[in-house]
Amino acid sequence: MKNLLFLVLISVCWAEPHPGNSSLEHERIIHIQAENGPRLLVVAEQAKIFSHRGGNVTLPCKFYHEHRSTAGSGTHKIRVKWTKLTSDYLKEVDVFVAMGHHRKSYGNYQGRVFLRESSENDASLIITNIILEDYGRYKCEVIEGLEDDTAVVALNLEGVVFPYSPRLGRYNLNFHEAQRACLDQDSVIASFDQLYDAWRSGLDWCNAGWLSDGSVQYPITKPREPCGGKNTVPGVRNYGFWDKDKSRYDVFCFTSNFNGRFYYLIHPTKLTYDEAVQACLKDGAQIAKVGQIFAAWKLLGYDRCDAGWLADGSVRYPISRPRKRCSPNEAAVRFVGFPDKKHKLYGVYCFRAYN
Repeated sequence: MKNLLFLVLISVCWAEPHPGNSSLEHERIIHIQAENGPRLLVVAEQAKIFSHRGGNVTLPCKFYHEHRSTAGSGTHKIRVKWTKLTSDYLKEVDVFVAMGHHRKSYGNYQGRVFLRESSENDASLIITNIILEDYGRYKCEVIEGLEDDTAVVALNLEGVVFPYSPRLGRYNLNFHEAQRACLDQDSVIASFDQLYDAWRSGLDWCNAGWLSDGSVQYPITKPREPCGGKNTVPGVRNYGFWDKDKSRYDVFCFTSNFNGRFYYLIHPTKLTYDEAVQACLKDGAQIAKVGQIFAAWKLLGYDRCDAGWLADGSVRYPISRPRKRCSPNEAAVRFVGFPDKKHKLYGVYCFRAYN
């Protein structure tokens, strides 16, 4: 009898939201579930989804009950909430919430996210016009009365990681400057997972750079004395976490495909930097960014042996087919340097966005 009374008491324990804080986006439910009650299960049919910038994607999420044949009991409204997880596990970014006929999206997801609702137990999230910042892990949370459960889905983007340092030279960016530097070059600061995948694909770079979680790391495929020692094994070297304001390193950026045309401008003469900027404008385009040349090289196989100006004042050229005088040993975006903008003459790479 005592055990039965104990279960009854447990089954009715809950914390109601405060009346002044019961809005759709802030309502929280704390519950203790009865041992033999109908258990809510939330399932993601795929743990990892792949897409690309500008595309549309569906993050799968469905909910079931162990002891009920239908999706819901009909006595409680079902609340679906999607959040994006961050490197700080105590923080989440609100993406979308739905309860009954109410729908709300947040931040830069507004107007781009919807529930699929192909069936009464479908809580899958559709994200349209994907941007680079959408990359990451998402949590689907379903709440019905005193029950709730969650599932996590990772959204991966097809793209390329590249190391970046500014005109000032090696190790001149704090974390916040590193973030801005990537954004300025049509990219975002890379995550560890993206750098790790790039290392597995052959990225070898001896300079340490910031990653999105605030750590400083670098990928080595060919161990050597200046890069961790020649007797060490290949891998991603980790410097740990550093002061985001005071510490200075390079940065690893990530970019994906683009909605536009990247090209080398055929021009009768070589150009100074200012002339290159104007030449692209005259051609109905803009001078290309570093992220755009890397995306064109890696994702489109762009190959050109002509060195050309880019928007940050650097001069580079993309080689997909190594050959004599054009990166004979490896496919790469070759870096010439940051020449004198007023006196040095080169070609130019332009980018024309599609409307």
